[in-house]
Amino acid sequence: IERLRCLLKILGDPHKNFKFIHITGTAGKGTTANTLHEILTAAGSPRSRSSPRWRAGAAGSPRFGEAGGEAGKRVGSYFSPHPTTAIERIKVNRRLVAPAELVALVEKLKPFLKEAILKSPYGHPSYFETFLALAFLYFKQKKCEYVILEAGLGGRHDATNVIAQPLLCAITNINHDHLEVLGKSLKKIALDKAGIIKKGSVFLTTESRSSILKLFKKECQRLKVPFVLVAPEPNPNLALAKALAQKLGLSRQAIDLGVRRAKLPCRFEIMQKRPLVIIDGSHNPAKIKFLTERLKEVSFKKLVAIVGLAGDKDFKKSLPHLIPLCDQLIFTRFLMPYRKTADLEKMAAFSRTIRPNTKPLIFLDPYQALKAGLKLARPQDCLLICGSFFLAGELRTHWIKEEQILRKRSSF
Repeated sequence: IERLRCLLKILGDPHKNFKFIHITGTAGKGTTANTLHEILTAAGSPRSRSSPRWRAGAAGSPRFGEAGGEAGKRVGSYFSPHPTTAIERIKVNRRLVAPAELVALVEKLKPFLKEAILKSPYGHPSYFETFLALAFLYFKQKKCEYVILEAGLGGRHDATNVIAQPLLCAITNINHDHLEVLGKSLKKIALDKAGIIKKGSVFLTTESRSSILKLFKKECQRLKVPFVLVAPEPNPNLALAKALAQKLGLSRQAIDLGVRRAKLPCRFEIMQKRPLVIIDGSHNPAKIKFLTERLKEVSFKKLVAIVGLAGDKDFKKSLPHLIPLCDQLIFTRFLMPYRKTADLEKMAAFSRTIRPNTKPLIFLDPYQALKAGLKLARPQDCLLICGSFFLAGELRTHWIKEEQILRKRSSF
């Protein structure tokens, strides 16, 4: 954080004076952030403002109009990782940052980045930190009032935690992921993510385990921060986004409109029918378990799955949720050069310990894996692509090209 803080200071602290909502958690933080983004954007639309509840506000909550969220105000969000192309990380209202605008910001940043490298005692800013600085510059340029930050990894030491005092902070849930950084126990992971709780904010969570809630409550008591427990049913991400919106005093009409508009790429995304193709970036045990629950919502005869997990993920805890449902497994790599894919032979061998009669296929080229999957899946079947956002984002280009995303400034 100090490394990023040094760069931001040289840039004139572009991250100050926003009204922040900070969201972390093991699973669902991107979906929650995007849903809230769409609700906030909807609250500034004429259709939403015509509601008699506009400016009514929930009791004890800041009214959106009073907080400056009336027509003409802008909402910015920062997401990570991006599924297909870098502009998907930065969004203002309903459009991604324009490629030309991003290039101009990079050029503007270069001399300041060089100065930070030469002067900072903390070393060269990382890719994530540099991109977050670009996002802050863009949000300032676009005169955003509200900014929603999705944490990259953990909370306490995550670059997004450079902000001083969010209006609201939220943790979706706590499960095992990024163990090499956050720690191997749920308590250690929870303590790290609880680092986003700051004095002067309001804290919300859909976590349900008493031992973790006790830890969150203790941190809230220490900082004198209001603690709000949100019932996670039926959809925890949607429930948390709605609760955050209610805390901002947004109208029911704005919430309903925002929820209808909200969608993210590679989150149980249906790309085609006959065969049904679903792309999902699930990459840890909790997310893959949730994915298998969602599969019950759709109808198909057989399930063909293309799976590629990162090398730092524990596939022995993730795959048991998925393998029993699959009629055919295809293991493949993603092509991201900076991340290693889990050993394909080991994953295939492990799958046979769960389903001895299965004959998994292995492809080094993910596009060959996709070609095989589409050939194996009959019109009444389902082809599922999962295990990594990198794999999901790469293969999504079979249906939606990167050039289209860049041209339309939309993932859809």
